[in-house]
Amino acid sequence: MPKVKTNRVKYPEGWELIEPTLRELQAKMREAENESHDGKRKRKEISKELFEFCMDQGYADRNLIAKWKKPGYERLCCLRCMQPRDHNFATTCVCRVPKNLREEEVIECVHCGCRGCASGD
Repeated sequence: MPKVKTNRVKYPEGWELIEPTLRELQAKMREAENESHDGKRKRKEISKELFEFCMDQGYADRNLIAKWKKPGYERLCCLRCMQPRDHNFATTCVCRVPKNLREEEVIECVHCGCRGCASGD
């Protein structure tokens, strides 16, 4: 059987200064956890028939949407940016490099003008 703790923890000096803020943040977190999640998930807004019509008429790119469903490509700007044959050294476009791995200068894609579509930026 686990030991029951009967004595309270001694809080360090200055605890009374930050305790109200921590309690407020804890209450906000509890509210967010208890909130309804309706409308915060992916929803199917259009019918399959309308979706197929848009694909057939060329309003949307079927292959690009298929890539969006794969992990790591959720925010891919165009298919040309991920094809190694279109780039130097047989690599992908510079916009596919995460921003935290790039140098400080802002670089745009030569093909589409994208400044960064790598996931997690």
